[in-house]
Amino acid sequence: MSRAFRAFFLLSAIAALSMVGSGQAAHSPQLMAAHSVAAPPITVGESMVPLYGPWKFKIGDSPLDPVTHTPIWSEPGYDDSTWETVDLKPAQGAADPFTRDPRYVPGWTTKGHAGYWGWAWYRIRISVEARPGERLALANFGWVDDAYQFFENGVQAGSWGKFRGPGDAPVAFFTQPAMFVLPQFRSVAQPGQDGAERGAPVTEVLAFRVWMGPVRLSHHPFSGGFHYAPVLGEISALSEETHAAWLELIQQYAFSGFLSGAFLLLAVVAASLILFDRSDRLYLWVASALMLSTIRETIFSLANWTQLVSIREFFLALEVFIAPLAIGVWAIVWWKWFQLRRPAWVPKAIAVLTALYMLFELLGENLFYDIPKSASEVFHASSGVVRLGLLGLLALIAGKGIREQGREGWLVFPAVVLMAFAQFQTELISLHMHGTFFAFGTVFFYNEADDMVLAAVIALLLLRRLVLSIQRQRQMALDVKQAQEVQQMLIPKEQALIPGLTIETVYRPAREVGGDFFQIVQHPTDGSALIVSGDVAGKGLKAGMLVALLVGAIRTATDMNFDPEFVLSVLNRRLVRRGDAQATCLALLIGVDGAAILANAGHIPPYLNGKFVDIEGALPLGTIEVAKPSVMQFQLEPGDTLMLVSDGIVEATNLQGQLFGFERIHELLRAEITAADLATAAQEFGQEDDISVICVNRTAVLEPAGA
Repeated sequence: MSRAFRAFFLLSAIAALSMVGSGQAAHSPQLMAAHSVAAPPITVGESMVPLYGPWKFKIGDSPLDPVTHTPIWSEPGYDDSTWETVDLKPAQGAADPFTRDPRYVPGWTTKGHAGYWGWAWYRIRISVEARPGERLALANFGWVDDAYQFFENGVQAGSWGKFRGPGDAPVAFFTQPAMFVLPQFRSVAQPGQDGAERGAPVTEVLAFRVWMGPVRLSHHPFSGGFHYAPVLGEISALSEETHAAWLELIQQYAFSGFLSGAFLLLAVVAASLILFDRSDRLYLWVASALMLSTIRETIFSLANWTQLVSIREFFLALEVFIAPLAIGVWAIVWWKWFQLRRPAWVPKAIAVLTALYMLFELLGENLFYDIPKSASEVFHASSGVVRLGLLGLLALIAGKGIREQGREGWLVFPAVVLMAFAQFQTELISLHMHGTFFAFGTVFFYNEADDMVLAAVIALLLLRRLVLSIQRQRQMALDVKQAQEVQQMLIPKEQALIPGLTIETVYRPAREVGGDFFQIVQHPTDGSALIVSGDVAGKGLKAGMLVALLVGAIRTATDMNFDPEFVLSVLNRRLVRRGDAQATCLALLIGVDGAAILANAGHIPPYLNGKFVDIEGALPLGTIEVAKPSVMQFQLEPGDTLMLVSDGIVEATNLQGQLFGFERIHELLRAEITAADLATAAQEFGQEDDISVICVNRTAVLEPAGA
């Protein structure tokens, strides 16, 4: 609608209403109640006239005509003279508590029907004068609680909401601009005093059957029926104004639509941060809290702009589920964010209070119309007490966060304060305090203001946490690199030069730091060689640290005794003392004459000339303190080959899920494969664990020890 047309309409309406007050002009709009004295007719033309009344009003529902099955209270001849009189003209200084619209009037709960919910009727008898052939319509641009049917002269001309059978409550939606054509209105031409044709006055009886559910009572103390006067006017003028009202409605709640997209983006960003630090589950908690805000704003937008979400579904989703979960999840977020541990009962208390909040809110909202009003009020009051308890816990968490974290705690403080206001938005409205602020044609709710502050706080804190996380990861990477360097120094790289033996070693960890280990130590006097090979349970840095521990223990043990069983007993005691460490290990002592002593603690037995050395099984190291390894003796002849392998060879797995297995090892060893070739074959097959191979060949010609 153009500015010129709006100005014309406004001036026309003001002039018409002023003439009603002075009793002048046959073409001024005048309303009259049923059975009242005839009043000057409403002249519509291209203008629109708000029907302020006086309206006739009655709570309850109309009986049905036994013949037509239509409501008797909608019929034009029905005598409504005993009904109450209601004026829908806004009082000076009054305004819509949400949008600040001055056209707002309080509902029937403020006019002698406090606490009433259910059916009610509005009726008005008007005399309308329009040009011949002109079509009229009635429009509702503002708020009506909650659903209604519109009747013209006893015939239904439109409705808002989904009406079902007799006795069933309708499915109600938030009011949106709606226009209803008056199908029975026909302007009859008659000659005027100047000889020109004019429209004869036509009497119309308009009636509204209105339904309000009980959920409104717990949210708005001024609820009930019409809050804006219906507007009568010519179809084209009303159509343009309806379109403008739709644009205004979209603008009013545009910020909610924007927030839903912003929170969704922020939730995705928060969830994706776990890819940088998979150990920090806090990112998922933050993402969950932000997704609750996303869902709330999405439902809010859909409820105000569409008929996809009914009023019952709206309050069930937002008040019963999302609001309690939001405060509970945010409380857990800050609890985890500040890394609090005491008092330990706080997380459980948050969970219990959140569940109670949801239960009391469900019963207090009376969404299914089966709870007495007194009980509903008790449950609603109980919900408020539980909310106070949750906010108390939130304040406790914020206070401890400020005490322990300082700056981060103070950043959270404004969001906690706004969350408290948002949780009691309805109660603030009941105390005649505005639950919103209105700017640039858009409504901003307290919870949306809270969400904006939360979004800013979370963005800053997530950025700071991400920077700290990256710094920790860099430090961990440096620690791992240093551990890798230490391990490389502990694991022999070069082949040991021991007279009478040719030893080849290969070590290929699955990660930067491996869990396999081996040591080759030559006796300082008799020339014998001790080979210790093992595999620590687990992978990564922890396994690498255990490897360092065991390698040191091997060196310590061999300073005292080269006996394989003694060495394994020393290693076992070291691991048992730790309580959470185990390792498979074997120790092999080879004398200069080829006599070999093998002690095994759960490790894969070595292959002698391609065949398993037949030794009994035994428990891994670290299982029990008195564990005894299996021990055997055998002779290593010149030309014999011993192959010691870790389970990383056997457990290598290809893309089809097949294991490398013992059979493939047997086949390769029959071909006299080298240690490097065996390790490469398993690695290319599909390495899953650390791979270590030690190949020992006894030479045919023995050299004296120390030569």
